[in-house]
Amino acid sequence: MRLDIEFSGGAELLFNKQKEYQIDIPSTVIRLGDLLVWLEKNLLQERPELFLQGKSVRPGILVLVNDVDYSLLGENEYILKEMDKILFISSLHGG
Repeated sequence: MRLDIEFSGGAELLFNKQKEYQIDIPSTVIRLGDLLVWLEKNLLQERPELFLQGKSVRPGILVLVNDVDYSLLGENEYILKEMDKILFISSLHGG
């Protein structure tokens, strides 16, 4: 299944400073929570503690699925669909 993944607000720094990815995920990745595990193993380059907390995104990272807050879609239980656009925006900035 093909997905568009985008990182913004500094989250891209954890993913090789690349803001956009078009990825093909294996059929075992069904839910958004599965995608988080896949991202950690395959794309996350550094400091996983700044992106993940347990099996979910760290507080302060907004997740939009097709421009809708993932909390309205069931969060990690959201069933991924072909060509979903998943956007991760970090709202945590150093000062």
